[in-house]
Amino acid sequence: MRRRRLPSRRSRKSENLLLAREETTDLRYLEQVVTIKYPIRAAISYLQRNMGNAVRYRLVEVRRGEAVGIVRAVEIQHANSGKRSMVYGERVLANGQPASFYVPDHLVTIVPRIMGVAADTQNLGIGDEVVLHVPVRSYLRFLPGIFQGEGPVTSREVHRTRDGAIAKWGSGILEEQATDIDVDEDPIRRFLFLFQHIQTRLTDRVDRLVELIDPLMTDARFLPWLASWVGFELDGSLPIHQQRELVRRAIRLYRTRGTRRGIEEMVRVLTSAPVRIRERVKARPVVLGQNAVVGGRDIVERYRKQENQACYLMDPSTRAATSFFSLTMEPRERFESRFGERAPGVLRRIVGVVSQERPIHVMFTIQFDQRS
Repeated sequence: MRRRRLPSRRSRKSENLLLAREETTDLRYLEQVVTIKYPIRAAISYLQRNMGNAVRYRLVEVRRGEAVGIVRAVEIQHANSGKRSMVYGERVLANGQPASFYVPDHLVTIVPRIMGVAADTQNLGIGDEVVLHVPVRSYLRFLPGIFQGEGPVTSREVHRTRDGAIAKWGSGILEEQATDIDVDEDPIRRFLFLFQHIQTRLTDRVDRLVELIDPLMTDARFLPWLASWVGFELDGSLPIHQQRELVRRAIRLYRTRGTRRGIEEMVRVLTSAPVRIRERVKARPVVLGQNAVVGGRDIVERYRKQENQACYLMDPSTRAATSFFSLTMEPRERFESRFGERAPGVLRRIVGVVSQERPIHVMFTIQFDQRS
């Protein structure tokens, strides 16, 4: 009996691999912003995280069927040529025709469209500026339609003459005299959007009040104020990222201060150096003929001379083992490659941090890990 052989699925996968792969360009992040309909804050953070261009926003009047606060289009101001390009999302139906705002969203597909110089080059320079167009409900909706247009409006003013004037002065004066007046609404639009920008900034500040108590998001000027909430003394000479990390971990550092875990975490935050503490490890006493003479005045000189670990001149057997601990660092080669020229300063910083965080009656020694 002959068995029927089923078609293999492997061929289908191989056929799918032969499909043309969609090429990506420098404008892919801008296209995603307009097609996914990013809110203004999410769009700014998303673009700043993935692009190196300057990003700002511009408030525009909302249109019918359009959501407020969603990026409508992205304007690219090219630094080299001085020209502008636009990236916007077009609503299309399944057959490819444009869809109006009456069509529900689940029946519409948003397709990115590019207009301007970037439509041909598909490139984005480093100095190009990205401007996000954000629709808002401004004061323009309370004005006549003449001030809500996209460009200048032209009106025609007609003056009619009387029959008596024509009979008196003859045909020197025309029966109808027309005067064209160009009305530019841009000054009024800019004046009204000035108040709209002020109102938007105030609204953003009110919405960001929660960020004031977040040490990772708040302004650097508020970090000492946040540290004072838990009685933490913040060193203003530290870098900003270390100050934020200290304030964030202030409560936990207070709970574990003086312990092995607390000292290790404090050293990692302030110096970024991985360390390991071994408790109840006594220092070696000096033995004649087995120890080298230590000539460095401090730990920096001993580090530069590559001297061995220091020893006690007297045998500390009379003291309890709980009065000692050892701070083991990574191998010396790895420590030098990690910090380079800053290695002596980092080592001095580690000694200062451990001396401040340890209990006053406990002694410690520092050594590099001998394992490769």
